[in-house]
Amino acid sequence: MEALVVGAGEMGRWFAETLDSDVAFADADPETAERAADALGPRGRTVALSTDESFGLVCVAVPMTAAVETVEEHAQKAQQAVVDVTGSMRDPLSAMARVAPARERVSFHPLFAAEHAPGTVAVAEGAPGPATDRIRRELADAGNDLVDVEPDEHDEAMETIQGRTHAAILAFALAADDVPAELATPVYDHLSDLADRVTGGTPRVYADIQETFGGADEVAEAARRIADADHDEFADLYDDASR
Repeated sequence: MEALVVGAGEMGRWFAETLDSDVAFADADPETAERAADALGPRGRTVALSTDESFGLVCVAVPMTAAVETVEEHAQKAQQAVVDVTGSMRDPLSAMARVAPARERVSFHPLFAAEHAPGTVAVAEGAPGPATDRIRRELADAGNDLVDVEPDEHDEAMETIQGRTHAAILAFALAADDVPAELATPVYDHLSDLADRVTGGTPRVYADIQETFGGADEVAEAARRIADADHDEFADLYDDASR
């Protein structure tokens, strides 16, 4: 069963490498698709985004903000199953159900950057079947831990796990001054390492997370409450945070 992977970026390549099947890449940047296909070797090829070919499986691996539009454009090219690895679940699965109701439909969210694979993969099943069950097995065989979740539960959790977490780390990085390394505390070192990890990624990815899940407003509100608190109020906020 040949798969069409729409989006030949980091997650699209990761998904293709995990599959035990031939893969056709389509991307808005044909050179990106060519590099992904070349890296996959004999299993890889490229097709235009406008292709009218059909494939056993279609995987949408584009930024979250383009997920629904891409599902609507390409899901009907799937003969058996359509999945996504975009990072959100509720809206892509709803779009799959609208435009490809007869196909198997599952959303996968790798909770890691491809360079840190394998890891935990969240799975929300809209309409599972033999093809998506096979994908699950191949992901597990590659060393990933699969965690089943409802799409609403996933997206609500990502508001904190990604949106607020990243906003807090970036806010620290923006607020921090350069300090002598020999004066650093363990807490500072850990937070500084997290800032280095987040800021070593792709800005667009983190911008898409904020646009999709939010988080910065809640972090800013919490920081303002801390800044405005007197001594006793600060102690109360500290106790609230500890719980």
